Parts: sequence; structure tokens; C-alpha cells
Amino acid sequence: MQLKTLLNHAQPFKGFVYKKVKLAKSQDRFKWDEPRIVVEIEPRKNSKGVCSGCGLERAGYDKLPSRLYDYLPMLGVLVYFAYRPRRVNCPECGIKVEKLPWSDGKNQLTKTLQWYLADWAKQLSWKAVAVRFKVSWDSVFKSVEMAVEWGLKERSLNDIKTIGVDEIAYAKGHKYLTLVYQIDAGIRRLLWIGESRTEECFKGFFSWLGDERTANIEAVCSDMWKAYIKVINEMIPNAVHILDRFHIVQHLNKAVDKVRAEEHKRLIRDGYEAVLSKTKWLLLKKRGNLMDDQQVSLREVLRYNLKTVRAYILKEEFDRFWNYTSPAWAGKFLDRWCTKAMRSKIEPMKKKAKMLRKHRDTILNWFVMKGELSSGIVEGFNPMPLSTFLHENSIRKVDG
Repeated sequence: MQLKTLLNHAQPFKGFVYKKVKLAKSQDRFKWDEPRIVVEIEPRKNSKGVCSGCGLERAGYDKLPSRLYDYLPMLGVLVYFAYRPRRVNCPECGIKVEKLPWSDGKNQLTKTLQWYLADWAKQLSWKAVAVRFKVSWDSVFKSVEMAVEWGLKERSLNDIKTIGVDEIAYAKGHKYLTLVYQIDAGIRRLLWIGESRTEECFKGFFSWLGDERTANIEAVCSDMWKAYIKVINEMIPNAVHILDRFHIVQHLNKAVDKVRAEEHKRLIRDGYEAVLSKTKWLLLKKRGNLMDDQQVSLREVLRYNLKTVRAYILKEEFDRFWNYTSPAWAGKFLDRWCTKAMRSKIEPMKKKAKMLRKHRDTILNWFVMKGELSSGIVEGFNPMPLSTFLHENSIRKVDG
């Protein structure tokens, strides 16, 4: 099957015909080091160009020099459409370049290639996509931008009942983005991104959403960042506010790791055996996820009477909290655990206990909603970690 036959079958354009298809190192004024596939396109005989202003067919005026439009590569060989755009004489818009079905305006990328690059950009970094398909980083960015603009235009913002808000660092120096997601059952998607994590920034989401849609929000899931909690209480006071399980577990893990790091340094300084060396992930991973040799190593560590061991036991004990179904019984467990943590004399764990007590009612809302909501869902939206995605792809545009 010839390439022209394949194009006529897969990508026909009304009013245009594929003519020559050739493998060449040059086309008119264009020259390349490696051969490229050039597909020449011409308008059908007696067809009229479509005015790019009003969208109506108009009489021809003249033709511009040949232009090349990037198409899908084939077997590693770049493919171009070659076409001389017509200018039309429009009685309403004046002299205009015709509207082309395979490209928008002066964009040298075909729509087909743009959607192709945008799709791959969901799986790879934009730099990797650019290298793989021999295009520029800006071409990948413009393709993603086109897809996003189309999605924003086509999406519906009605019936948003549940949202999740999270912050993510996209660069060094405490530079954060605020991300708001819809996390209703059956539809989980990114809704909005703000360029900081301040109160003013988060309020911008509700201004964008509008008063009517904001009033329809029934539940919101967040972490314990003060700015988010304050705005939630102000903007949607009647919504059920759930503090996310993922972030609570993350806080406890950080406390255990801080205890471990401080105690490891003290043991080394005082001349004791470095029993906590290389134990970070033994203590932070779920016990059921440890390999057999890691289970053995953990049992060895747990034999010692160390603050780290006591902190680890407190963290593991807290995991039972999520097994409750009754908010009342969960509250009693939380109170007992916090009392035990406060009496442990382990400062990082005492600090977390105070934090949990402060947010007690909001934490227990997790059980009111029967554990159905968690902005930890947010962490798994992309095939690559979102922080990596933002660092590799968006940072150039966020920083301007």
C-alpha cells in the first residue's frame, strides 16, 4: 500500500488532494541533512478557499510560497505536508489567507501531530517527547497547550460536589503550586492550578468557580495547611471538611524519621553501635510491604530499647485508627493514642499528638464520610509523580 493511499484512507481533507510523495533532502527553499518524506498537497480543481475570518468559501486572490507542515513521523523519518496556501478575496474580511483543515493559523504543526505529541506528553516528560519525535520543546508545549485549551472549552463544571486541595513544590526555594481536584465518585480530575499556596491564591479558585457552583460543594478534602483551612471555613462553611488520611500518615512518618535521625547521631557521637544505620525505610514502609530480609532486619532493630523503636510502635498502633467505622469509637481511640504519645516524652511524637488534638473534629469527618474521600487519590493521577512532571515540564512557563 502506498503512503498516498494510506493518507487518503486515514486522513482525507475535503477540497484537497494528495499529489506527489517523495523522499528528499530538499523541498523548494528548504534543505536538510537527512532525507525527509514530503507529501505535496493541492486544492481540488475548481474548489474555493475558505476565508479564515468568516469561515465562508470565497474566490481566490493569489497564492503564497510553499509552506511545510510537520506531520506524524514514519519509521523514524520526519514527514511534512507541502502546500502553497491560497489567499482569498472576501467581501467582508478583505484579503485573507485561507483556512486549512490540517493546521490552525500560522502553526507549522498539523493538528494530527499536535494531538499525537500531547498524548505522549502524558506518559513522558516534554523534553523526552521532543527528543523522541525530533521536534522542539516549544512544539510539545504548544501541543499540550492546544489540548488543554480544547479540554477547558469542552468540559462541564456543573455538579461538582466534592473537591480536594493540595500543594506541591515545583522548584527549590519554597515555590509551591496549589492544585484543586474534583474527586467525586466516577469523575476525578484536575480543575485548577494557582501559583502559590496563600489564602489569596486559594480564594482565586472560588472566584473562578463562581458563587453558584461554590454553593453546591458538599465536601472538601485537604491537608493541615493553615491557609487552606481558613479559606475553606470562610468560603464553604457548610461543606464537610475532611483532613486527608494520606497527609496524617505522612506527618507521623516524618516524626518517626526525625526521632531516628537524631538518635542515630547521638549513638554515633556517644560511641555506641550504629544499630539505626540504613533503617529509614524499614521504619517508614508498611510492615506488610517489607521483603523477607527486611522483616528480619526490622525485628533485630525492635529488640533495642530506643526512642526510635517506641516512636515506631506508636506510629504502627495509630494505623488501627483507620479500621474504625464509628466516629465515636474512632474519637475514643484517637484520644487514648494522643494521651499515650504525650506521655512518651518523645518530642516529635508529642508535637504530632498536639496537632491531631487541634484538628480532632475535622479528622473524624473522615469516618462521617465513611472513608470514601481522600485527596491522597490526587497523588496517583499521573503516570509519573506530579512533582517530577511539573519540574520537567511546567517550571519554564511558571517562572516565565
